[in-house]
Amino acid sequence: MKILISADMEGATGVTWPADVLPGTPQWERCRAMFTSDVNAAVVGFFDGGADEVLINEAHWSMRNLLLERLDERAQMLTGRHKSLSMMEGVQHGDVDGVAFVGYHAGAGMEGVLAHTYLANQITGVWLDDVRAGEGLLNAHVAAEYGVPVVLVTGDDVACEDALGYAPEALKVAVKDHVSRYAAVCRPPARTAADIRAAAEEAASLAVRHEPRDAGPFTVAVEFDAEHLAMAVTVVPGVSRTGERKVAYTSPTMYESIRTFKAVTTIASAAVEEQYG
Repeated sequence: MKILISADMEGATGVTWPADVLPGTPQWERCRAMFTSDVNAAVVGFFDGGADEVLINEAHWSMRNLLLERLDERAQMLTGRHKSLSMMEGVQHGDVDGVAFVGYHAGAGMEGVLAHTYLANQITGVWLDDVRAGEGLLNAHVAAEYGVPVVLVTGDDVACEDALGYAPEALKVAVKDHVSRYAAVCRPPARTAADIRAAAEEAASLAVRHEPRDAGPFTVAVEFDAEHLAMAVTVVPGVSRTGERKVAYTSPTMYESIRTFKAVTTIASAAVEEQYG
């Protein structure tokens, strides 16, 4: 049994504000250890549950945040940027039985600690086939296209509630309770590690590949906080304006859809001009 862990940081234990997740800050250095603790707890739990292999895909910002030297020696970690499927890299090779979303968060325009979708604040909403989508929903659809179930989700309580919509059978572990975008009631890492480990052990039994789901085509709509960003991203083939600050595109598969989304967000990020966005 092989498990893929897609590891994001905003939903990690103790994380509540930007400095906690921005590489290079003292707070980021501190929170890297708690992020690593969450991921390592999932690794150990999955091996406890019978996994033969666990691959961790670093999915936050620079994708160089986890402390490799603190991970269980049985695990492997894919670290660094510029991967074909970004947050879901590794799911496409036909050997993954289940995927875990560790450190996930709610999407742009939703309540939740550090809620966003790919970009920290330029995107105000994303919809997949008219359903508001965060990274969890988008990535779950990518996994489903390869026949891989989502078996575990960790993050704040809002992220766990959001996961009920896209992975109802998955185990959920709330490591903190949302108070506002930059505040939460947090559990200590010793407690969250025990909770995640126990949930991962149970979740291993759900890691059973199913028939790939070909539910395309998929239409994705993206709303930005500034008009010029919507204009800028229309250089991506197939992306067109649907409103003053909104664009949309349709892709035949989620593989193509998520790659187009990555292109859209990369161009939008490059079009931001200092304080004016």
